[in-house]
Amino acid sequence: MSAVIRIVAGIVTDRAGRFALVRKRGTVAFMQPGGKFEPGETARQALVRELREELGFELREDELVPVGRFAAHAANEVGHTVDADVFEIVVEAEGVAAAEIEELRWVARDEIESLVLAPLTRDVLLPLLDARATGSA
Repeated sequence: MSAVIRIVAGIVTDRAGRFALVRKRGTVAFMQPGGKFEPGETARQALVRELREELGFELREDELVPVGRFAAHAANEVGHTVDADVFEIVVEAEGVAAAEIEELRWVARDEIESLVLAPLTRDVLLPLLDARATGSA
């Protein structure tokens, strides 16, 4: 049985429909921005904090649209699973990689699969977004 890491993740898009994906320092997989909870935080509070710390976005909790709670193999911790509360948000700013984020990329949906992706992104969120886009979700 794998250890579980509780996280929050954001499906962050801009007005043009591009997705923000991040890569942490010393890793190869791109993923949705987000991170771990701090003690006492709600999922919304954690994601607002993580997006501010990692990308410089100043957001309000009420701007986050809940998508669901999902699990997948952890991208960077062997033998672990992530248990993620996922929210959608549209942002106006480009953001800047900070804290442990080495790279921020804005990509169109048809460009995403050319990147090395974290399992949550590749196996759970992209199929969900594709199903919603075709009306089969």
